[in-house]
Amino acid sequence: MNNKKRVAIFASGSGTNFEALVQASENGQLPIEVVLMVCDKPQAYVIERAANHNVRSLVLVPKTFASKEDYERAIVEELQREKVDFICLAGYMRIVGQTLLSAYANKIINIHPALLPSFKGAHAIDDAFNFGVKVFGVTVHLIDETVDGGTILAQRGFEYHGNDRDEVEAKIHAIEHVLYAEAVAEFCKR
Repeated sequence: MNNKKRVAIFASGSGTNFEALVQASENGQLPIEVVLMVCDKPQAYVIERAANHNVRSLVLVPKTFASKEDYERAIVEELQREKVDFICLAGYMRIVGQTLLSAYANKIINIHPALLPSFKGAHAIDDAFNFGVKVFGVTVHLIDETVDGGTILAQRGFEYHGNDRDEVEAKIHAIEHVLYAEAVAEFCKR
């Protein structure tokens, strides 16, 4: 009997966190089956990553819909068709609206490249680096109607006293790829 949770991963870019989660599921670290990858950018490299792992892609361009609600309704229909249990946002660069939030209340997980509640938004690494913090990190959280809000599921930080922004980003990505899988595994036990 298959007790794996059916998961959709949303991404907008290269898809390194998508790939980390898929690999963790393929090697048995996670009790999930990634059944759908949702993307809003037709040229995103994550689409190729999904194909390489035989994960079906749903690529929808928001501006081709009459409204955000129509766009999200189309996504929800596919999620329900695939019997998705929960969603992981992995570099999905859109603010999730009420249509999706209502359909998957407390079932949408996000990863953020900062220690929330500090440095919310799309430029968290740059914002933290430019502010001069000495402890950077990663947060995995359930989302709510606020930007980068919601219940924190896991955090991991590291001290950094250098001045190389790209080095900070590389360290953050290394943590993300491990921490996201750990947090999803814990979430599956709920």
